[in-house]
Amino acid sequence: MSTLEQEGDEVVGQARCPFESRQSNVGLFAGGDFYSATMTDFLASDAVIYRSLGESSPVLRTVKYDSKWLREPHFLHAIEYGNYVYFFLSEIAVEYTTLGKVVFSRVARVCKNDNGGSPRVLERYWTSFLKARLNCSVPGDSFFYFDVLQSLTNVLQINHRPAVLGVFTTQANSITGSAVCAFYMDDIEKAFSGKFKEQRNSETAWTPVPEDQVPKPRPGCCAGEGSAAAYKSSTTFPDDTLTFIKSYPLMDESVPSVNDRPYFTRTTSRFKLTQIAVDTSAGPNKNHTVVFLGSDNGHVLKILASTEGANASFSSQLLEDIDVYNPSKCNVQGEDRRVLGLELDRDHHALFVAFSSCVIRVPLSRCSDYTACKKSCLSSRDPYCVWLKSGSCATVSPGFKGSFEQDVENGYQQNPDTCHDVLATTRKQNTALDSAYGKTTPTSASSTYHVAAFPKEAGDPDRGTGPDAPPPVGEQGSPDSEPISVEMEGVRRPPELDKTNHSVHYTLLIACVLVAFVLGAFLSGFLVSCYCNHTGHKTKKLSKDPEAPIPHALSLRSLAKLNGLLDSQSKDDKLEVSSPKIYNSFFANSKEHHTPRRNGHHSMTMGDL
Repeated sequence: MSTLEQEGDEVVGQARCPFESRQSNVGLFAGGDFYSATMTDFLASDAVIYRSLGESSPVLRTVKYDSKWLREPHFLHAIEYGNYVYFFLSEIAVEYTTLGKVVFSRVARVCKNDNGGSPRVLERYWTSFLKARLNCSVPGDSFFYFDVLQSLTNVLQINHRPAVLGVFTTQANSITGSAVCAFYMDDIEKAFSGKFKEQRNSETAWTPVPEDQVPKPRPGCCAGEGSAAAYKSSTTFPDDTLTFIKSYPLMDESVPSVNDRPYFTRTTSRFKLTQIAVDTSAGPNKNHTVVFLGSDNGHVLKILASTEGANASFSSQLLEDIDVYNPSKCNVQGEDRRVLGLELDRDHHALFVAFSSCVIRVPLSRCSDYTACKKSCLSSRDPYCVWLKSGSCATVSPGFKGSFEQDVENGYQQNPDTCHDVLATTRKQNTALDSAYGKTTPTSASSTYHVAAFPKEAGDPDRGTGPDAPPPVGEQGSPDSEPISVEMEGVRRPPELDKTNHSVHYTLLIACVLVAFVLGAFLSGFLVSCYCNHTGHKTKKLSKDPEAPIPHALSLRSLAKLNGLLDSQSKDDKLEVSSPKIYNSFFANSKEHHTPRRNGHHSMTMGDL
């Protein structure tokens, strides 16, 4: 595309693009037709996989408001492969409604020569729509699933077989975890050739449909192929086949991942992976595979993947964990560190990282950071870095014919050098979760990242027009719009620093809880002891002093009893109390009768009260 000028007539965007920017959508041109997957209304209640703009093909869509076809899907990718168009998505699983809203990853398939059903069944709807689950899980006694698909690649070669790689994460209410799984295309085809899944009623479990109940030709086949070879068009399919595919589009078996396990997993971080880009021809001999993964915290992970040999050699190595987010340029509308896209530029040895407000250009390698230390250069296991005879670590283009040394498989086990470079000790890691890091040299050309911020609306005072204003993407070579070079200090971090910054080891947490409990027990015991001693001394003092005031409030009845007791004591001349006595006397003539005085004490009548 050389220009952004409009060509042709305007078309209605409904079912081709979403109504709202937060709604997912994918689009693909295949065979002269436009295949789209999106929402057709503001409420996102009508999800659709749609074909249009074809000169000879009719407009087709999925069945409307049918949860067996699509249920709250999130569309992620579409590819053309063979006679089919595949759509990759995540949706609410209809077969697990008893567990709540469980999200599963799916792959759906339609035939490119699908012309819809007959006037009686599925007219203007897909007759070849099928979908199956993508199984990305860690095997064991109890499988650990990564159910939510985040990103997917196009078809590439793994072990000389067509396959796709995807980033999967755990459920939203589960522990944080991410994984990279690969799927062979022939395994996907095999799943669509398996058994169908059905639920006889709303109270029973989903079970496979018996083969004797599957009509002929087989539902989901393309017209003119396989069991439907005798049918030239899908409009001539029998009603039994069309009715069956309308009711049972879900396959029973899921698509297994390559080697039945993920390529790479990350469960020790609070952040999830979001995007993926793969270079299957990395290195001077184009014989290595490097996977770049974006995360929702602004980091890009660089992974060396082993794609040759049997299960014994199946492994992955984390090479780098790079923080590429630039707050000074990307915080246009607040901080949003989620990586929204990754795009490889092999010709210019660069990776473009897309955020919501900016695009950052990152070099694929930083070989010059290893300076003149052969050990650190070779032990990095970076396919893009080689050790030259001139005594330097450098990046060479694919097909380089010069003399060089490289040890990607073993990481340079020998140790002939004596250099004590920091990178030589921090980059040589042997576990899958370790990576090679070091401090980026500010003056190095390989450590300079080019940032292009998205332009804001016209009249925005924050955009500016000076030399610091962000240039548009793709104009870094123009003389009047130089790219903004940002020196990223310390972009490569050791994993142990990340762990200490973001999480606490469980043993330390348990120890802190125990110490806090013991200290709290001692403090509580000390306070209780002080209180008891104080109360004891106060009680003894009151018992020795008869004139001390009564500490508790007394009722009128109790005061009268006490007064009587003290009065009896005064007769024996043992104790004199100046408290008045109370007598309740009622006479028929309502006259007051005064009692004689005793020992100078005065009596109290009801009138006094």
